[in-house]
Order: sequence, then C-alpha cells, then structure tokens
Amino acid sequence: MIDDDTWSGALHRLWQAASRAEEVAALADDVYAPLLATPGVHLVVGTRWDEGPTLRYMRALSSGSETPVIVATARTMPGAAGREPDGEPVVTRARVDALDDAAWPEAEFLRQSPGASVVACTFRLDRSGWAGLSVAVDASADTEGVARRLAQAVDVIVACHTGILQRGREARRGADDALLAEASLQMDSSLDVEDTLRRVARIAVPAVADGCLVHLLRKDGPEFVAATHVAVQQQRALEAAGRDDPWLADLLARRDDGDQALFLSGAALDGSPFADPGPAGAGGRHPTVVSVSTLHARGRVVGTITFVYQRPEDRLPDSAFLDSLATRAALAIDNALLYELRRHAVLSLQEHLLPSKLPAAAGWDLSASYEVGDPMLDVGGDFYDAVPRPDGSIALLIGDVCGRGAEAAALTGLARHTLRTLLEEGTDPGTALSRLNRALRQEGATRFLTAVVVTVTPRADGTVRLTTCSAGHPRPLVLRADGSIGEVVSGGLLLGILDDVSYESHEDALAPGDTLVLFTDGLTESREADGTYFESVLPERLSALRGSDAAHVAESLALQARTFRASGQDDIALLVARWTGITPSDGLLPLETLLEQAALR
Repeated sequence: MIDDDTWSGALHRLWQAASRAEEVAALADDVYAPLLATPGVHLVVGTRWDEGPTLRYMRALSSGSETPVIVATARTMPGAAGREPDGEPVVTRARVDALDDAAWPEAEFLRQSPGASVVACTFRLDRSGWAGLSVAVDASADTEGVARRLAQAVDVIVACHTGILQRGREARRGADDALLAEASLQMDSSLDVEDTLRRVARIAVPAVADGCLVHLLRKDGPEFVAATHVAVQQQRALEAAGRDDPWLADLLARRDDGDQALFLSGAALDGSPFADPGPAGAGGRHPTVVSVSTLHARGRVVGTITFVYQRPEDRLPDSAFLDSLATRAALAIDNALLYELRRHAVLSLQEHLLPSKLPAAAGWDLSASYEVGDPMLDVGGDFYDAVPRPDGSIALLIGDVCGRGAEAAALTGLARHTLRTLLEEGTDPGTALSRLNRALRQEGATRFLTAVVVTVTPRADGTVRLTTCSAGHPRPLVLRADGSIGEVVSGGLLLGILDDVSYESHEDALAPGDTLVLFTDGLTESREADGTYFESVLPERLSALRGSDAAHVAESLALQARTFRASGQDDIALLVARWTGITPSDGLLPLETLLEQAALR
C-alpha cells in the first residue's frame, strides 16, 4: 500500500521521468504502478482519443499483474463524444455496472472487478486529441483521495505532452531555420535564372514536400520552368501537369501578391492532376495535399511555387515556413532575372562601344576578342578599332579606361570615336593622341586612360612598316613566322593626366607570316592562385600559336588567360593582325573602297 508520503515520492519521480520522456506512453509504468498501490484500487485503464471521437488505443493493468493489456485500434465511437473535455480535466465517478459500452470502451476491463466503482479523469492533450485515465476501486477506497491522485497524475501527463510538443516545435523550428539558411545559400549561389529555378525545386524535395513545381509569371500567364519529385515516374507526370494542365494554370493565374500559402486537399483537388484515384489513405497511401505559395519580390509577383505532399499531416509544413521559403526563393529568382536583364543591357552597350566588324583589307587577316571580367557586369573601359587611312595604311588602336561603369563607358566612347575620326582624316598617331589628351582635359575627365596606335603600311618588298605611338599602354607583341616573339618598342604618358603632352613614334617591321598582337592589361595581369601573372607565360603561349590565323590567336589567348586566372576581374581585349605577305601590286583594296567600307559601319 502507498501512503501520502510514498505517493509524494512517486509523484516526484513521475515529474523527473516526464522531463526526460520523448513520448507520453513512456510514463505509463511510472503512472500505473503508484495508482495501483493506492488502497482500494484494483485496475488502471488509459485511453487515447482523436477528434471524432476515434479511439486509438487502450492500456490496462490490474493489481498483481506485471504485463499490461494494450489494444491498438481506430474505432470511431460517437457515444464517447459526451465524455470529451472542452478545457480543464473532468473527473467522473460511477458504478462499473452502470457504464455504457458505447461511451466507455474501458468497461470491458473495469468489469473484471465486480461491484467496483470507477473514478475517471478525461483531459485534453492538444487540439487534435484527448485522453482518459480510469481506475476501478472497491468500497474501501478513499474516492476523493483517488480522484486527487488521478488529477495530479494527469497534471504531469499534460505537462509532459506539452513539453514534448514544445521540444518538437523547437526542433522543427531549428530544422526549418537550418533548411531556410541552406536554401538561401544554395539559391543565392547562382545568378543564372534556369539554374536558380532548378535549385529552388531541388532544395524543397524531399525536405519540405514530395514534389515541387516552379512557375514564372509572364505577360500571358504562368510559365512552367522546373519540377522535381522523389519518384521519377511521378516527376514526369508532375512536369506534364506543370506545362499543360488547365486546372493548375487557372489556379496559379488567380494568385496575387497578398496571398499566403494556400492548402488544398480532398474535394478541393477534384478535377486536378493531384486528385486521389481511390479512397484517401487506401493501400497505405496518405491523402494528397497541395500547397501554392506566391513568389513576390520588390512589390511584384514573379511566380509561384507549388508543393505536393503525400505524407502524414503532422509532417506538413506550416504557412509561416512556406511564406518564408517563398520569400527567399522569390528574391533569389528576382535577383537572377535582374542580373540577366543587366547582363543583356551591359553586353548590348559594350557592343556599341566596339566596332561591329573589322575592315577587310587585302593581305591582312584581322580579328579581335573581348572577354568581360567583372562578374557584376559593370561596363568595362577597354576598346579597340581598325581604321583605314587616306594613304592606304591601316591604323590599329587599342585602349583601356581606368575603372568601370557609366563614366568609364562615356570615356571609352569619347576616346575611340575621337581617335577614329582623327586617324581617318590622316592625322598622324602622335598628334591624334595629343588631341585626345587635350579633349579629356577640357572635358574635366576624372579618369585616365592608356592607348596605343599602330599604323601598318605595306611596302613594295612585301614587308609592312609599323609606326607605333603609345600613351602608357602595354607594348604590343609580334609573333614571327618562325615562332619567335618580339616586343614592339613604345612608351609615353597616360592620357588625361597633364594638359600638354606630345607622343613620339617608333618604327618596326612585319614580314610575311608575322602576326601583330595588341592587348589590354587584363590579359597580362590575369593571376594564378600562386601569384604568377599570365604575362610571364604569354610569350610561350603565343609562340605555341605559330601558324594560326588571327581569330584563333585572339580567341585562344583570351580563353587561356580566363582559364589561367584565379584572381583578377579586369576585362580582356585583343586585336590581332596577321600579314599574309600580299604586296600593294598584288591587289590591296583601293583607298576609296576602304573608305567606303568604313563609312558603311
């Protein structure tokens, strides 16, 4: 028998067990044994109910027995609805033989104690269910004392269940926060639109849902862009639904910026590609649930994300989590879309700052290459051009404005077009650079730039005279026909620094099969992880291109520098001129033709 002091110790141990328990059922032994040791108590029966009411299980233990009887079921008992507590625990006292079997499934155990009475306490565990704890007592029992002990045990059980739910919510919240953080990292790690959309779908499955569909909002309605599912066969069906299903298209089209996550199940999915083909839960399946979240960023809707669930209800995410995930996905998608728009705009502007094509001239194989180095895609300041001149020569020019952005682009346009105009008129390169420097100073330009101009003039002996003027620009290189590398001598002050500057010319020559390579410092300053600059390997790499045409030389060097560098984000511009050895008498284009071609550009 157990007196009040012994009961107090048992209750203390029950509280300790409750603080460690991961499920309420683990408290059964610590609850049943002390109650059975109470004077006059012969049997303890516990029940667990879902809303309905639906009996989930019973557990009965009688005095003198060490093994409980456990009955797992899913029996709906409308008669038990009257026993369901609304709020506080409810204590009931009754004769066992007066119990109604339609409301008291415990009666089949309680009647094992003939003539006994029952003291029962029903109590809520959470919003979706309740429980009961009943004891059979004889006439010697202090029913008030038994009821008090039942209420105290129930207090511990309710507190234990509340703690378990709270710890579960905290664990779920921690897992959700970790998933959201990982999702943000994954989605923000790419600025490619298609890759970002695929990442959104992959991150969600199976952590959030069993299937996921992503749509972008276009002018003519939702556009399917990505889908994934834990099952390959269902993924194909999901992709088909995302592309062509009218029910889904209509649902998505009706979503707007203010909508929170919408959950659909049962009859709400009738006519949809997600409707269950048979009774809910048939064959061990869980009924399908679908949620739709609007992706809105910066005050506009960018699309929707649809999740498909085939899992227990307690594993469905809540609206707050879905809204947070949708917000992060929307920002990642919107950033990728904005980046894509900016990339197209920058590339378009960059194209307008460079010649659309190089002039065709007999004896010359001309080509160029331009590699954007800044991942943020600000407009660069590199430029190049090839300008036919009145004396039959061609002026090759390349330059680099300090910095990036709108101001650099403006100076790029000014520099290229100023030099082009002056050189087309026959102005010598040194004078052209001096006049550009004066124009920059008059405009109050706050950035400096480098440039080099090389005029190439075919001579009767089949060689070419190079006349080079440089304003602080890297020296051009010559790939000789035999594979040797020469450096074109040049030097001069940067443009835009001082008011009055003059530039000297230096002469060199090209033989048939030689290739002249002009470049900006983005090529030479590409740097490997160990600190090695591409400049140190450039002669060797260029020599290996002996015999290649101008296009291959330009594209290969740009590609090699981009592959070489682990750091450095400067643009790379190359202008390559290969002299094939045709003399003027062999058919150089007349000056009028060259000027006409230039005017058409």
